[in-house]
Amino acid sequence: MTLPTHLLNTHLPLGDQRTGRFYGKDILSVSQFSRDDLEYIFGVAEAMRTMVAHIGTFDLLKGKILANLFYEPSTRTSSSFLAAMERLGGSVIPINEVRYSSVTKGESLTDTVRTLECYADVIVLRHPETGSAAIAANAARKPIINAGDGIGEHPTQALLDLFTIREELGSIDGLTVTMLGDLKYGRTVHSLAKLLALYRVKVNYVSPEILRMPPELVAQLRKRGLPQTEHTTLDAVLPETDVLYVTRVQKERFENMEEYESVKGSYIITAETMKRAKPNFVLMHPLPRVGEISPEVDDDPRAAYFRQMEYGLYVRMALLAMVLGKA
Repeated sequence: MTLPTHLLNTHLPLGDQRTGRFYGKDILSVSQFSRDDLEYIFGVAEAMRTMVAHIGTFDLLKGKILANLFYEPSTRTSSSFLAAMERLGGSVIPINEVRYSSVTKGESLTDTVRTLECYADVIVLRHPETGSAAIAANAARKPIINAGDGIGEHPTQALLDLFTIREELGSIDGLTVTMLGDLKYGRTVHSLAKLLALYRVKVNYVSPEILRMPPELVAQLRKRGLPQTEHTTLDAVLPETDVLYVTRVQKERFENMEEYESVKGSYIITAETMKRAKPNFVLMHPLPRVGEISPEVDDDPRAAYFRQMEYGLYVRMALLAMVLGKA
């Protein structure tokens, strides 16, 4: 299919761009990105958004195959990558129940990855162990995209989160971002905080004492010049907050269920909370939610969490196109 001229003249250079900065590269950690990289990615994502709006699907990645390798249950991330690849004209090998496959026979992650790259051009991996994406990338010849490794990182989520902030508020510099909930086990906030350190922002952390942002990460970001404050209640920082990023308390990360029960309902965003927030404030959540945000908030135009999911489609389309040499 030939794309209309007005779409060819967007930020996205089409064709076989094998000299692109991300061609053949793994996407493992947000630490690999510079601010210039982020602007490039977001420019391609904006072009993807335009083309989806005008065309729906196109054949940029026709003939390419993605292996979606998920060792943990996933609805949003798995479906988002599947939709992204199909929107680009490629095909997908969906593997969402790895525990029922060769892994139960004792096959290692590296052997699984080496097998799948015989069939696919790129592998998206979600795994419960921190560092698993790096292990897979070391074994593979094809690009690996980290879709979440334990409590470590979730780089594509962080990219779509930052893209959401940019699209919703117009810019990132000068904002105050408040992260609320499970900051200890929440890999999404770990990755997002690292990206925010590339901008002129202030970050507030609000959590129960046992779910604080890891001290070593706070120290690392402080060295990079990121202003950070820690709190146990939202009230003190809500009036200054431009972006409130809410996370669920992840039951599956707790070994002690008594600890989970003690903190699971610590913070709930209600219509009353929204009344006390800024008029141009943005409410985000990586989803799924399990009670942290009341459904009555969904109709508030400042609630961006479902738009956040859509922005994720465009970012993941951009990443797939880039690592496969098409942008």
